[in-house]
Amino acid sequence: MPLYEYKCSKCCIVFEVIQKVAEPPLKKCIQCGGAVTKTISAPAIQFKGSGWYVTDYAKKTLAEKEQKPPAKEKKETKKPEAPPPKKTEKQPSSSTK
Repeated sequence: MPLYEYKCSKCCIVFEVIQKVAEPPLKKCIQCGGAVTKTISAPAIQFKGSGWYVTDYAKKTLAEKEQKPPAKEKKETKKPEAPPPKKTEKQPSSSTK
């Protein structure tokens, strides 16, 4: 249910009342019985989390992109290559007969 703020025109106090949206606004002050008017007040909204639209999803300008350090890339660990197999040449045996 919304929280409405009223101001008395007779005693000048400001008070808040929790009312349903469908309820009619108050007409009398809760202290002196004078006429009251509904005032406009700041809503009680709290945004929690890492950010808001402007910081999370907005397009970045070219200058902002250049200021950021490059993203760290995954380093691939390469296994040392095995040396190529040794080629052994067979020499014809010199047999003396």
